[in-house]
Amino acid sequence: MQSEHTPGLHVGIIMDGNGRWASARGLPRALGHREGVEAIRRVVEAAPKQGIGTLTLYAFSCDNWRRPEAEVSALMGLLRLYLRNEVSRLVENGVRLSVIGRRDRLPEGLAAAIGRAEAATFAGKALHLRIAVDYSARDAILAAALAGAGDPGITRTAFSALVTGDACVPEVDLVIRTSGEQRLSDFLLWESAYAELHFTRRHWPDFSAADLEEALAAYRCRDRRFGGLDATSAAA
Repeated sequence: MQSEHTPGLHVGIIMDGNGRWASARGLPRALGHREGVEAIRRVVEAAPKQGIGTLTLYAFSCDNWRRPEAEVSALMGLLRLYLRNEVSRLVENGVRLSVIGRRDRLPEGLAAAIGRAEAATFAGKALHLRIAVDYSARDAILAAALAGAGDPGITRTAFSALVTGDACVPEVDLVIRTSGEQRLSDFLLWESAYAELHFTRRHWPDFSAADLEEALAAYRCRDRRFGGLDATSAAA
């Protein structure tokens, strides 16, 4: 299902550090994840005001199934709670919600709840919020390669649509990772071919609108040439 693309930057965020935030305070990791949901609310509210049209958040990777069962259950419960409590707010603020990744391994009823939330918010134009759940960029690229294998003339644009599942999703401009780690962890590998990268030591539960603004300010100071040269550099 596709919708008209909301203009603006495409920012991807690897929301890291919920567990470390909780451990540093002597709290259960589940409470760190709960505080992480509050950070999602702050960033979703701030994103359109800061020139972001598409926001992709990395919530749960395919490899995260290897985490302790109690933590996985808590994360899935938070996703279910988010879908139940946030849809009306998303509709009110003109936010379209999409969930990317596999749905066949999610707990019973969660895929249906995702579908209802996507349908309810589909008309949103202020921001396209994409949440990656049970997601692997390498798996998405492999699935696209298999789907396009019968077309020897497939274009890069058409292949991108197979990878993303939505021809209107633009390439990523900026990837932000919180909590000090400096790796992509199988997140938006195709879409981020020319993305700028921003790493911050701030744990995700502490990430604020000001932190987002700081990352965007750094991004806007960079010279994006996409493999080419501008006129000044070429003449040098």
